[in-house]
Amino acid sequence: MKINPNGFREYDARWIFEKDIDIEGITNLGKGLGTQIISHTKKNNPRVIVGHDYRSYSEKIKKALTQGLISTGCNVEDIGLSLSPMVYFAQFNLNSDAIAMVTASHNENGWTGVKMGIQKGLTHAPEEMANLKDITLNKKYLSGKGSLKKIDDFKNVYIQDLIKKNKVNKKIKAVVACGNGTAGIFAPEILKGIGCDVIELDCNLDWSFPKYNPNPEDLEMLHAIAKAVKDNKADIGFGFDGDGDRCGVIDEQGNEIFSDKIGLLIARNLSNKHKNSKFIVDVKSTGLFKSDKILKQNGCETIYWKTGHSHIKRKVNEKKALAGFEKSGHFFFNQPLGYGYDDGINSAIQVCQLIVDQNKKMSKIIGSLPVTYQTPTMAPYCKDEEKYKVVDKMVKEVKKLKGEGIKIDNQSIVEVLTVNGVRFSLEDGSWGLIRASSNKPSLVVVTESTKSNESKKKIFEFIDNLLQKTGKIGDYDQKI
Repeated sequence: MKINPNGFREYDARWIFEKDIDIEGITNLGKGLGTQIISHTKKNNPRVIVGHDYRSYSEKIKKALTQGLISTGCNVEDIGLSLSPMVYFAQFNLNSDAIAMVTASHNENGWTGVKMGIQKGLTHAPEEMANLKDITLNKKYLSGKGSLKKIDDFKNVYIQDLIKKNKVNKKIKAVVACGNGTAGIFAPEILKGIGCDVIELDCNLDWSFPKYNPNPEDLEMLHAIAKAVKDNKADIGFGFDGDGDRCGVIDEQGNEIFSDKIGLLIARNLSNKHKNSKFIVDVKSTGLFKSDKILKQNGCETIYWKTGHSHIKRKVNEKKALAGFEKSGHFFFNQPLGYGYDDGINSAIQVCQLIVDQNKKMSKIIGSLPVTYQTPTMAPYCKDEEKYKVVDKMVKEVKKLKGEGIKIDNQSIVEVLTVNGVRFSLEDGSWGLIRASSNKPSLVVVTESTKSNESKKKIFEFIDNLLQKTGKIGDYDQKI
């Protein structure tokens, strides 16, 4: 039996299949998860929904996981080939006790993993992952008699649920790109169903991913969408990741719009109908949420929180926020727009509603936001065993420098946020962030200036200087 302990991540589990985990390891993961579900729900035969993505080996992995779940006493209900949000939706629609989705999302072929959850609409948090790791690696399994039931055509239930609530009364020409991933058999049908004129790009399922990984942060995918948008004179381009919980957006001129800016536009649009709402955004997101006039006029509050789909989802749930937005493209819509989990197709639908409500071209809508100068996410190498200590040191250092009245590009530090690493804001709304990556031996650095590219660089130089002094930092994956 092979199961690499490092595969248990902060809020999901991922391994390279056969190198880091073998089929027996997957069955043991099922035993661990089944034991955990029974302990949490206090039921001998809890109902667990399972689904899988379109990789050559995912069905085999789901079968092994299911065997483990059944051996503990879980009654498994298999909804077949799925998107992660379809499995999340199934927990509400079929009122099950837990879910397990076999997917490695946008990771390269060879990877596998499981996204799992017990409380409706939420996926495992770090504490639950640590508990699952302990049960699985130490073989503290329960034994019981479960069952397996196949649920046919649940795909159609999920598709129709999104269509019937979201019809648009304007023809929007949309490029829908799926990178040959699982979203290809969902996104085009749903967007056509709500009334869009759809141009499909790489929507046929091909588990070899012949062109590029289905990842809306991948430049190759974004460039392909941009070209298709311009060639077809489309109004918008959407790119979906491998398991359909993220969406990237390209405007009608072929320009990528960063997800945090899309989130702000959607929040503004929603705030007109849903006054006094709360929105949750991750610490990598634009500072414009804080100063936005429309959100202020509509009495809305934005809370910056920890990066990671599990963290934002939980905060949306806890604060009863209307929506949450993560810079990586995970968007979370709560009642009445959704059930609080991340669904890339629902995100695309909300962008379509935005275009209809504003009755303008996408580039004009994005043009209504103040211009800011933002770096990409930069990741300097830092050992897993040292990265959190380095971040703790940075928190202390930035607080000390604020107390001393240090200036960065002639601006004082006015606020220091420490919910996830350290994010400091300057007088003009510019900011910088240092946090530890949750799934790689690296830190994460982002800066945004409200003034200029020059100022953005000065904030980065300030951060880089602090980091270099620790002597614990290696090369950056990319630098400005």
